[in-house]
Amino acid sequence: MDAKARNCLLQHREALEKDIKTPYIMDHMVSDGVLTPSEEEKVKNEPTQQHRAAMLIKMILKKDNDSYISFYNALLHEGYKDLAVLLHGGLPVISSSNGKDSVGGITSYVRTVLCEGGVPQRPVVFVTRKKLVNAIQQKLFKLNGEPGWVTVYGMAGCGKTVLAAEAVRDHDLLESCFPGGVHWVSVGKQDKSGLLMKLQNLCTRLDQDESFSQRLPLNIEEAKDRLRILMLRKHPRSLLILDDVWDPWVLKAFDNQCQILLTTRDKSVTDSVMGPKYVVSVESGLGKEKGLEILSLFVNMKKADLPEEAHSIIKECKGSPLVVSLIGALLRDFPKRWEYYLRQLQNKQFKRIRKSSSYDYEALDEAMSISVDMLREDIKSYYTDLSIFQKDVKVPTKVLCVLWDMETEEVEDILQEFVNKSLLFCDRNGKSFCYYLHDLQVDFLTEQNRSQLQDLHKKIIMQFQRHHQLHALSPDQEDCMYWYNFLAYHMASANMHKELCALMFSLDWIKAKTELVGPAHLIHEFVEYRDILDEKDYAVCENFQEFLSLNGHLLGRQPFPSIVQLGLCEPETSEVYQQAKLQAKQEVDNGVLYLEWINKKNIKNLSRLVVRPHTDAVYHACFSEDGHRIASCGADKTLQVFKAETGEKLLEIKGHEDEVLCCAFSTDDKFIATCSVDKKVKIWNSVTGQLVQSYDEHSEQVNCCHFTHSRHHLLLATGSSDCFLKLWDLDQKECRNTMFGHTNSVNHCRFSPDDKFLASCSADGTLKLWDVKSANERKSINVKQFFLSSEEPQEDIEVIVKCCSWSSDGSKIMVAAKNKIFLLDINTSGLLTEIHIGHNSTIRYCDFSPHNHLAVVALSQYCVELWNVDSCLKVADCRGHLSWVHCVMFSPDGSSFLTSSDDQTIRLWETKKVCENSAIVLKQEIDVVFQENEVMVLAVDNIRRLQLINGKTGQIDYLTEAQISCCCLSPHLQHVAFGGHDGTIKEWAQEHCTAHPVHS
Repeated sequence: MDAKARNCLLQHREALEKDIKTPYIMDHMVSDGVLTPSEEEKVKNEPTQQHRAAMLIKMILKKDNDSYISFYNALLHEGYKDLAVLLHGGLPVISSSNGKDSVGGITSYVRTVLCEGGVPQRPVVFVTRKKLVNAIQQKLFKLNGEPGWVTVYGMAGCGKTVLAAEAVRDHDLLESCFPGGVHWVSVGKQDKSGLLMKLQNLCTRLDQDESFSQRLPLNIEEAKDRLRILMLRKHPRSLLILDDVWDPWVLKAFDNQCQILLTTRDKSVTDSVMGPKYVVSVESGLGKEKGLEILSLFVNMKKADLPEEAHSIIKECKGSPLVVSLIGALLRDFPKRWEYYLRQLQNKQFKRIRKSSSYDYEALDEAMSISVDMLREDIKSYYTDLSIFQKDVKVPTKVLCVLWDMETEEVEDILQEFVNKSLLFCDRNGKSFCYYLHDLQVDFLTEQNRSQLQDLHKKIIMQFQRHHQLHALSPDQEDCMYWYNFLAYHMASANMHKELCALMFSLDWIKAKTELVGPAHLIHEFVEYRDILDEKDYAVCENFQEFLSLNGHLLGRQPFPSIVQLGLCEPETSEVYQQAKLQAKQEVDNGVLYLEWINKKNIKNLSRLVVRPHTDAVYHACFSEDGHRIASCGADKTLQVFKAETGEKLLEIKGHEDEVLCCAFSTDDKFIATCSVDKKVKIWNSVTGQLVQSYDEHSEQVNCCHFTHSRHHLLLATGSSDCFLKLWDLDQKECRNTMFGHTNSVNHCRFSPDDKFLASCSADGTLKLWDVKSANERKSINVKQFFLSSEEPQEDIEVIVKCCSWSSDGSKIMVAAKNKIFLLDINTSGLLTEIHIGHNSTIRYCDFSPHNHLAVVALSQYCVELWNVDSCLKVADCRGHLSWVHCVMFSPDGSSFLTSSDDQTIRLWETKKVCENSAIVLKQEIDVVFQENEVMVLAVDNIRRLQLINGKTGQIDYLTEAQISCCCLSPHLQHVAFGGHDGTIKEWAQEHCTAHPVHS
């Protein structure tokens, strides 16, 4: 051993002896051929863990450089990265031209690079699949040092992970293509918080000396930027391997000009990212010879010497690598049971759980049953306990320590037996171990133990309550994230309704969970367990769900807001308010200040859901045809798709080079169209986010887009500032028709319900109707004429027609211009109704309800109004947005409508709730005077009354009713002045209770 390596080992000997556990370390060293079985046995005979560590180090000091390197790599692989760092400086210089080791034909250079990158070792029973490994390597060579993606895809259990690891176990490949190293990340199915933790861990691994930042990234975008810089500056020309990727949105966090190899069950996951892409398909089944080879390795026999039953077993397993491994593990322990296991496979008939599944359920279920039967009696019940865990969830060791009330080592020993028999899978991430079941194993356990499930869920809740207190859960704890994500699920499954309600109706729980995982998962749980929560108290459930829905856009942001202050904004009758008030009183003694609203009794929030999917103004939002999804677009150049029920994000697409002005779902919900300031129109797959078509025939920004209502032959209409409308057939790459006639920008377009006509609105002051079949102009209505008066000539009036909306029967069309709405008869072009919204407002958007005579109107005063177009009466005011509202849109059934605004939020409103509301709303016209201990507020409400509000007591005096446009208070509170829509200014002398005209 080099003197430098020996001195480094001696220098850190005490720290190593104190911390390491030798069994797993020695496994690696025996596998590398640097430690003999007799030496391993000698170490095991030492009485204590520290003595065993001391004996192992003593042996290493007597060995060569390879032993030092093997020990170092074992520390890295088993999660002792802090100890490995101590030994890094003593590593012997490794030349990339080193000869081959005697173990596996792999050089020391390759072993070190892969161990440092966290690449898994070969499984105990390993069968080479040269054709597939070569295919992956060829694709990696094709990257040629440039950013790109190599995807290895196939069904679960087909060996994708092993193949990916084997492909990079090649000296020439690493030396020529990835001299910067290889970095392995086990991804799995993640929510946003889980992905953030993966990214944080990766950034920590790549920046061990903390030369770039000592603080972990706080969100996915920051982590993505950190990763890009680290890969570019510290680890250039390296390979990032993402194992077991499920969702396209996950890949976007790694889409930063890297070379990436990924494994997945769905090859379409890369549709959402840019760059060169190469795919390697892994066949789901092994050939007969490969299956026999696996069995021969398990039982340590030559293939030619295998009994006849082996061929029949491979046939019964139908080539599934997972099933063959299960049977092989059993035969390794009982090598004389060939006929018995074959008979079991042939005779045992298990219920097929999902007949439509792409997996071979029958063979796996049969093998599962046999494997479980062969477990030791004293650990069978522990395997039954795993029935309560959900699919695709990796469970930390600590959770099972809590469940079984055992030490970590005891739990790991039991789980290792399950892993050895292929009944469980282990994911080693640093020092922590996570365990998970295959989907099919979960199905099998659930079916086998259905009658026990409620008691098993109750058991884990009781154990959690013994070991943890909710308020004491810390993000630093290994099992913290598991409890936050699945505690409610276990309570509901255990039928522990009282405990579930106590959990969900707790501000402390909401604060802790939303800080870690955001609000969408909590809202989903309120929806999921609504029936249970309603049993406790329908009103309380409504309070908390509404609180989350309306404040989710705030709770999902950093810095995290005060949840107590948000709770104090709720109505005084709300349970949320009561809890917040109690906490506020307790914290006031510590010097914490909170605001209390004096006029809360007069406030009622009418929104059902508020989301903030964008980082800039939201220009447009629309419902899918089934009403389950919402698409939105805006100034941040993105298209967002999220669930209408909870606000959970489903897709984020950055597909335009400039602001995205409009988006639309197709009638079959398969596609979403977007149009942009970049002059392009794009069609996207609404589920995967894959780009389907891109059109660039407009010469100016494209302002609007709309699909036909027919499912049989989809057409898309677009309107642009180039004055043209265009019709697009999705099956063609070029425009089907261009419609000429407008002399200024086309602002809006809509197909009639029967798709015969297309209506368009323009800044030229006209509404035009076009025949869709011929693309000819059918009629033109000059909206400007409705604003003419005898005093002003026509050429002096500028009328911009903002938008239009058809009635459900197609006989009428509503158009908006300036501050008026006009309802027009399609056949006669006659004016049926004119609604004057107000002097100070400009209409920005309007939409007709699909099933009644309501119209929703967005105004420039940041508010939204509902009008009955038959009676010409305003039905409701909807306030809440903090800036201009750009778009309003009814749901397909008219039960709700959404609004999108410059304030970056989208609000969802329930039509019935809004219409039935009679709350008085204060408008923007207010004045405030602070004088000594007095605070007085003068405000105009939505029913034209002037209110004088005492800021201390909340007492309200109603001074007058008028068409008021502005108001103010004198400094000494003796006079009130207000201006009317008729141009008059009046002064109110409070002591005389009279109003005096001042100026007209």
